[in-house]
Amino acid sequence: MSKSPYQWAAPGDVNAFFGLMLDNIADLLLAVGLLAAVFEFPTKFALSYMVPGSAVGVLAGDLFFFAMAFQLAKKSGRPDITAMPLGLDTPSTFGMVFFVLGPAFLEAKGAMGMNEHDAAIFTWHIGICSIFVSGLFKLGCAAVSNAVRNIVPRAGLLGSLAAVALVLISFLPLLEILKTPLVGFLSLSIVLATLVARVKLPFRIPGALGALLVGSVVFYTMRASGFLEHTGGALIDPHDALLPAGWLTAFRFEWTAALGHSLKYLPIVLPFALGTVVGGIDCTESAAAAGDEYDTNRVVGVEAIATLIAALCGGVIQTTPYIGHPAYKAMGGRAAYTLATALFVGGAGVFGYFGYLYLLIPKAAVFPVLVFVGLEISAQSFRATPKKHYTAVALACAPALAALVLIFVDKIFGDPALFRKGVSIASLAGDELKSELLTIRVLANGFIVTSLIWASALAALIDRRLLLAAAYFLAAACASLFGVIHSPLPGSPVFWPFPAPATWAGGLPESVAHIPWSYASAYLATAVLLAAWAAWRAATDQQIADQ
Repeated sequence: MSKSPYQWAAPGDVNAFFGLMLDNIADLLLAVGLLAAVFEFPTKFALSYMVPGSAVGVLAGDLFFFAMAFQLAKKSGRPDITAMPLGLDTPSTFGMVFFVLGPAFLEAKGAMGMNEHDAAIFTWHIGICSIFVSGLFKLGCAAVSNAVRNIVPRAGLLGSLAAVALVLISFLPLLEILKTPLVGFLSLSIVLATLVARVKLPFRIPGALGALLVGSVVFYTMRASGFLEHTGGALIDPHDALLPAGWLTAFRFEWTAALGHSLKYLPIVLPFALGTVVGGIDCTESAAAAGDEYDTNRVVGVEAIATLIAALCGGVIQTTPYIGHPAYKAMGGRAAYTLATALFVGGAGVFGYFGYLYLLIPKAAVFPVLVFVGLEISAQSFRATPKKHYTAVALACAPALAALVLIFVDKIFGDPALFRKGVSIASLAGDELKSELLTIRVLANGFIVTSLIWASALAALIDRRLLLAAAYFLAAACASLFGVIHSPLPGSPVFWPFPAPATWAGGLPESVAHIPWSYASAYLATAVLLAAWAAWRAATDQQIADQ
């Protein structure tokens, strides 16, 4: 086989860069904005202490993946290798804000009596410890990632990706697009025509750049003409982010003193870390289905090291491989887009210019790229899965639908106005509605692992491997008993389901203590049924063979 030189940069890298870069910038702003709006956390502190380290984690991870693309190209002799994308984990962003950083800040100001600055320092240290432990956990998981990928069927691995891609990555940006439909539809049409239908723009302008240019011109023309209102003030002052220096104090390692205080948050933090490990395995399988065979252990190892680097630099959001590899490959991206993203996002955190860009670029002009990413991943998940397993891939989307609903439920009850008045789901008058919302939360929590198990079990059933399907349901029973999936608590923490002191943080409130046992017994009964059925089939087949 003749080996061609690696073409590590291509025009498609422009499209891929905009998609990956903007996704990361959005996560940074999301964390800062939520902390400020819901918990009144000082914005300037978040921009100076928390954001730079999180951005450095992306810088490190994408540089590692950039180098891995060269190694794979050299090993395979192929010039068209696409680098794995890496970025900040969006579910973890919500989880860290609402269930770790926010509560820690309120506790420090309230029960611990700290002033605002000292409480912010304490909160930051809790966040660093949480991310550091997440990185160590993921590093331990890296050693067995290849084995997991070899055991779990493709329908299970890619089914959970299709769920995230179609239900979350495509749908949520679509809502942003529809807020400004003229800008959004024009930009979306350009993205779909260029990246899906392969219709070239004049002068060979990349599709994502063309969509951004056209959408921005229309957006600012409408604003100047008075057809589009200028939205209110931003949640952050971008000037506060310029040349931050506070994050450098992380190198004093004073945050290690908060390790003891951070232990009570581990039941929340570790499930999110596990979710990124499963996602990393899924992403490697997705890349293999697209033609780029990366080593799973190394992919998960890189995300673990990037998370550790983020923590050491004061970051509070963990990194994860993004599921967009097939889409970036379809765009024509190679490795340059990860290098550009690494430098741009890292520079945005260290030099602090990301806020200006986020406020200046119309979201409706760039979010169509994310819609394409979600659509391409969903389509690829089906293309790379045996046709007989399509039903299993479709089933994997069901838990993600619950996760989608839960996002809006938590947004409503996390609204600052309601939050300050103590309005919560528990304060609702209708018991039936509260029960339905609880069921949605139980299905949504740990949904990536749930999707993987459900799709894998159904694929085994389709292949008439009843014992294997029983094994998956037995694993689901164990996972649900401890809250790895189907946790009934906000933030999806793991817990100890057996009797424990009421004051112990690992216990469950009495009102929901029955839920893990109900789900575990249901899964266990299903496993027993399938095992007995398999035994009956084996005995029947043996009788027929003996005749």
